[in-house]
Amino acid sequence: MNTQKVILIIDDDSRNIFALQLTLKARRYKFLSAQNALEGLQLLQSNSEIGLVLLDMMMPEMDGYEAIKQIRGSDVYGRVPIVAVTANAMSGDREKCLAAGADDYIAKPIDVDKLMKVIEELL
Repeated sequence: MNTQKVILIIDDDSRNIFALQLTLKARRYKFLSAQNALEGLQLLQSNSEIGLVLLDMMMPEMDGYEAIKQIRGSDVYGRVPIVAVTANAMSGDREKCLAAGADDYIAKPIDVDKLMKVIEELL
């Protein structure tokens, strides 16, 4: 288990952030959270310890697809692994997220065992 790198949670729903924080804390991961993509991008810019982003794809103002584009376009943090998280798990969503630049995809409600496996593979 990697306890050095920080996991950044970007989600506009505070209940989702809370649930993810509890899950990560129980497994001794460090984490930060942002309630919108712009705040998340600012955290990425200012914190070089972030080693993975859990990114909600459906957010107001800037959605996850635009956030992925912004992250991947950065010389500073463009290579940070991104896990797309979405409640609208429909056929083709996984492929769309991966094509946009996400490293993996998790559907809500989140299967904690699957999430931990993805995090361990990417961190």
